[in-house]
Amino acid sequence: MTDFSIVRQYNFPTTIRFGAGAIKELPDHLAAAGFSKPLLVTDPVVAQLAFFGEIKKSLEAKGMSVRVFSDIHKNPVKSDVEKGGEAFRSGGRDSIIGIGGGAAMDVARAIALRINHHRDLFDYDDLIGGDVYVTEDVPYFITVPTTSGTGSEVGRSAIISEDDTHRKRILFSPKLLAKIVFADPLLTMELPPFVTAATGMDALTHNLEAYLAKMVHPMCEGIALQGIELITTSIVKATHTPDVESRSKMLIGSLMGAVAFQKGLGVVHSLAHPMSSLLDTHHGLANAVNLPYGMRFNIEGSEGKFRKIARTMELDFEGGAAGEVVVDRLFALNKELDLPTRLRDAGVKAEHIDTLADLAFADFAHPNNPKPVSLEDFKKLYEEAL
Repeated sequence: MTDFSIVRQYNFPTTIRFGAGAIKELPDHLAAAGFSKPLLVTDPVVAQLAFFGEIKKSLEAKGMSVRVFSDIHKNPVKSDVEKGGEAFRSGGRDSIIGIGGGAAMDVARAIALRINHHRDLFDYDDLIGGDVYVTEDVPYFITVPTTSGTGSEVGRSAIISEDDTHRKRILFSPKLLAKIVFADPLLTMELPPFVTAATGMDALTHNLEAYLAKMVHPMCEGIALQGIELITTSIVKATHTPDVESRSKMLIGSLMGAVAFQKGLGVVHSLAHPMSSLLDTHHGLANAVNLPYGMRFNIEGSEGKFRKIARTMELDFEGGAAGEVVVDRLFALNKELDLPTRLRDAGVKAEHIDTLADLAFADFAHPNNPKPVSLEDFKKLYEEAL
């Protein structure tokens, strides 16, 4: 069994310092790199937690001038980034540290882009080829994950919504990869059960969809399978009776999902994204509820891959269809985690379906789904899940 109390280094896809207590290395690392005026970017909840205060104090004890920016939405919007950029410039900052979950990481990364790139923020939208405009350097950028969900700490993109329409945009560039990640499972120990469960199912969705995505990328598929195993064998314990081992496995599984989904995502994320935009649903919860239905939709044509998923999840499918066994387990997992299995229990109403389906069909994720998804398919999936 791996001893997660030992801090180890992984160099993939960037430098990752992983293990209980890894966060204690942050002040010395920043000082050695020659920086002393970091902007700490986080969300309003994390900004009030004890461990965040300890991180801030540890930097100040090293003689650093620390400024905190936490004025961000649960689903980040463009104005969050503009305000963060102003906080960086007006405070004379020299580096950025993103601390928290996906929202904090997305805003921190977008701020890093903003500092030396002065076109309209959404000119850099990767979906319209905006990455070609990312030509300048970005400030020194560090990430510190406090949830095991998005895996944004090892990402190269930020998802930011328009303030008015809430349409999601993707800002992408290899320049936006963090220089180093301090992944300390102890920072996730106090997560409430709901947050642990919802973010964990988000990470599981990343791994499952990446494995099934139609793009050819064998390395990502191997990583995704290992991520599926780590998460499905630890998420229930991490949610209800957490210990360092279960929290560590969840954090690694989350990192793996973010690496794997460079292969692509699929129908589940396209079902989930509009719920966050239209109804402000927690992204992990939206994925969790839609996951069994999206996976059932994908069984046909991917039977071989579902057999591998079932074996990875240690499920018995002798005499039965592996895909249905996987779907049944996903339903059961939501129940064990006290998450809903129906959209109506997540705030969705019948009158929302047409709008949700239109948004889902326009979403960027499903073109990589292993089988095509039509507008009518999205309506049927929402109706089935309702």
